Amino acid sequence: MKKLYKILLLICSIGLFTDRATAQQNIQFSQYIFNTLSVNPAYAGYKEEWFAQMALRNQWVGIQGAPKTGQLSIDGILDPQTTKHGVGLQITADKLGPQTSNTATLNYAFRIQLDGADTRRLSFGLGVGVAQYGLNGNALTTVDGGDATVPTGGASKLTPDFRAGIFYTTPYWYVGISALNLLSNTKTVDDYRRSSGLADNIVRTRHVYFVAGALANVSTDLRIRPSMMIREDFKGPTNADFNIMAIFNDKIWLGGGYRTSIKAFKKEYQNTDVSSQAALIGIAQFYVNERFRIGYSYDYALSQLNGYQSGTHEITVGIAFGKAPRSSICPRVF
Repeated sequence: MKKLYKILLLICSIGLFTDRATAQQNIQFSQYIFNTLSVNPAYAGYKEEWFAQMALRNQWVGIQGAPKTGQLSIDGILDPQTTKHGVGLQITADKLGPQTSNTATLNYAFRIQLDGADTRRLSFGLGVGVAQYGLNGNALTTVDGGDATVPTGGASKLTPDFRAGIFYTTPYWYVGISALNLLSNTKTVDDYRRSSGLADNIVRTRHVYFVAGALANVSTDLRIRPSMMIREDFKGPTNADFNIMAIFNDKIWLGGGYRTSIKAFKKEYQNTDVSSQAALIGIAQFYVNERFRIGYSYDYALSQLNGYQSGTHEITVGIAFGKAPRSSICPRVF
């Protein structure tokens, strides 16, 4: 493998594998703030109209084998009158060097109305799906050669996927917690060594997400939307995203974020320098019209990796269709 490719694999391993490691980290999107369905099934139907979004992410441009991710999602409500039942479908394709993963998840949210004006909702969500993990053995070079755990050619496996979440929203703030990849097994290093091949180990570990955000009306033409996301897999460093967006005339969103890893509590990775995992994020979104929007974000790594790549680019396209939500519901900024 080329030198940069080795660097890539080393970086992807830092904080993701420990003495009791479990698989790989979940994919991440800088523009999750525009579609929380990617991390919480209870978000399905929040906009109370049908909404479809496509996201494309090209990470660490310039490094061979760097992550490339595509995602397509659609969600809405089944009962326009009571808006109690939200559903959503999410399809994701991800490639990292010789590894690939493709997932399809069907999400359902039961939305409880908490006040007479219907401005507060508490949603409980479940997601069921399937994931296909693959490994191209021809792209790997072993130290000694003839390693029986490295497949000849391609290898893949199918695994079920299950997720759950809770999402609470008001006109001016929201909070949610969710757990993804609940059926993933927890393995030790010895378990990996006893596995029949590397393809058996390329599955995502369990993750817990905490999201929260708010909306402040500064004037009739300007609103501020701060938000945060905490991601925890209980093995590597805790990941945190902090974002703030300015919304101009409900058409142009400009802002940014800071992504970092923190040592939230004692884990087995303690010798890892998590301070080098930070990144700055610039985000822009434009509403072409009331129901069609385009978003772009750029991640700038604050680490030694920055000298080997030219940043991360992410593009989103979203379109709403069907019956528009009632005016009493919080504007579609969450």
